Amino acid sequence: MSEANMSEGRAFFRAQLRTAVREAQTNQPVRVHPPARPKRTAIRLWLPLTPVWVLLAPFALLFAPVLMFIPSTRGLPPYRTAFNLGAALFALSGTVIDVDARDVIVRLRIF
Repeated sequence: MSEANMSEGRAFFRAQLRTAVREAQTNQPVRVHPPARPKRTAIRLWLPLTPVWVLLAPFALLFAPVLMFIPSTRGLPPYRTAFNLGAALFALSGTVIDVDARDVIVRLRIF
């Protein structure tokens, strides 16, 4: 089939194919570079809840009777509420929270 009988698109494709074959026959290695990884920022935070609770526990016990005068907390035993809040903070000790985003890694360690 001569190029005169081919459509323009087919002739263009054949010309491109011949060029590609010639380039491949020159035995030059084709270098393909992997896409560059974006630089990621790592943020590590420590949240010391246990020492904070140990320092603030006396104040929680001193101000526990004030809970009796707040309408939304009526019926709650004030000292038990303070102790349960402390138990919840102590239970969080050792927790590690990882947030992995495209540009940043955030690690929050509660101790």
